[in-house]
Amino acid sequence: MGGQKKPHGAGSIHVAASSSSSSSCSSHFWSSALRAKSLPPPSDSSATRTRSVDGLVRRLSLFDLLLLGVGASIGAGIFVVTGTVAHDAGPAVTISFILAGASCVLNALCYAELASRFPAVVGGAYLYTYTAFNELTAFLVFTQLMLDYHIGAASIARSLASYVVNILELFSFFRENIPSWIGHGGEEFLGGALSINILAPVILCILTIILCQGVKESSALNSIMTVTKIVIVIFVILAGSFKVDVSNWSPFAPNGIKAILTGSTVVFFAYVGFDAVANSAEESKKPQRDLPIGILGSLLVCVALYIGVCLVITGMVPYEVLGEEAPLAKAFTSKGLKYVSVLISIGAVAGLTTTLLVGLYVQSRLYLGLGRDGLLPPVFARVHPIRHTPVHSQVWVGIVASIMAGLFNVHVLSHILSVGSLTGYSVVSACVIVLRWKDKTANLVNSRWLSSKQEGVIFLVLVALSGFASGLCYRIDAPLILPLAAVLVAVVSIFSLCYRQAYAEAQGFSCPGVPIVPAICIFFNIFLFAQLHYEAWVRFVILSLITVGVYALYGQYHADPNSEESQKTTIYHRIPGEEVAKLQP
Repeated sequence: MGGQKKPHGAGSIHVAASSSSSSSCSSHFWSSALRAKSLPPPSDSSATRTRSVDGLVRRLSLFDLLLLGVGASIGAGIFVVTGTVAHDAGPAVTISFILAGASCVLNALCYAELASRFPAVVGGAYLYTYTAFNELTAFLVFTQLMLDYHIGAASIARSLASYVVNILELFSFFRENIPSWIGHGGEEFLGGALSINILAPVILCILTIILCQGVKESSALNSIMTVTKIVIVIFVILAGSFKVDVSNWSPFAPNGIKAILTGSTVVFFAYVGFDAVANSAEESKKPQRDLPIGILGSLLVCVALYIGVCLVITGMVPYEVLGEEAPLAKAFTSKGLKYVSVLISIGAVAGLTTTLLVGLYVQSRLYLGLGRDGLLPPVFARVHPIRHTPVHSQVWVGIVASIMAGLFNVHVLSHILSVGSLTGYSVVSACVIVLRWKDKTANLVNSRWLSSKQEGVIFLVLVALSGFASGLCYRIDAPLILPLAAVLVAVVSIFSLCYRQAYAEAQGFSCPGVPIVPAICIFFNIFLFAQLHYEAWVRFVILSLITVGVYALYGQYHADPNSEESQKTTIYHRIPGEEVAKLQP
């Protein structure tokens, strides 16, 4: 009468099947997320492989790489940030730039070692993380970097458009005849939700077309603009040096040491960009030799130029009169050198152009690397057979930047930038340590519960957490005992990394002081992370969750770190005694 009776145990079987399916999905997710790029046999790493006909080509010389790094690092900020920070730190802003430069040099040493060990493949921080840690961590690093790049490109394009309009308005025909929707800021609609700017997308389209033509053409443009920028900066330094009044350098540090340290956390980001050289590995003529020199050399050039501008601007006028709006130009105008202001505008255009050009270039190479590994659709892995550029990736990057620059006031998002750079720098430093470990299966001091790598990773995380805690204490002026406690935890963790792990010497360029130097980099980078606006922390968490979701829905099913497409371009220089097995956590 009442309906057919279910067989005994059918419900429990259904529950068991569902549980088994859920367990299987979870198991597949973690097995995929924790896999790493396997390293090719040592016999494959002794020489640079020949590019396939549809691959990238080696056309960048050492000089090109140096200009690439300088072009990425020095934009219009050299004419602005020096003065704005000097307003608070006084003439001691020079010390701020030296401290920030020294910190960046330590990060650059880490990049230089890995660029030397992976001298023939695109990917940069993403590739290093994929090899040293695992697939999901590498994907997280990529998305954090890429959001920085996308927002940064759109923001720089708007700034460049504004500078171009400023130069055009030097001619009476254009003066006050160019509407705001063309290049000055933008015409706002819907209560500011939309901000129309026509010139910024046009500039992005032009640069994208140049990049699609080939690395030779884009490198030539970068070289011309970067040399122009450097010449103008040197001229500004020399012209200003004749107007220096040494009495303006006294008092040297009017607001004390804290103002100097705060200034160094601000100007640190003025050096960001040297890592772009590492992403040109597959197009460098002699990557193992030239990449480390290009990374470190370009950074040192930037340090010298920034220090020169700092000394001049603080010597020309009292630091109190320096404002946030065009401080360098106003300093020269006050000394009767108004023509230098025109040169500064030209230098700003050249600087922003190279920064934007290199940023778009790096983005396309990162997309190319993920396309090859299957974490993104295969269209991103295609290289034009004649132009030898990843045209699809380059066009995609240009479209995203053009939409953002043309429709939105991305300057308001500037406070959530730099998350990707600091994340990337920190992970790269950790990769140097991990890839130097000789024995990844046993501790020097035996442990029952943890492998050597697991224990080492825990210490690296403790260093990072200590850096964040110290930065947070510094930010809120917490009692001195709290940051000292955090520093003590970091010191103990670094000590443990030194004495509970065995390290080998790297082939090619070797970062000195491993693991101490990379660990210091991690600590300071995360210290700076704590100084960012709280919305940047929220952005980090939200984007990480979205990234995990995308990976769960697409990446885990399509990624193949050891595919033929991926492996045919991977060259890795092993350290003596390193095992051939895949690096698994």
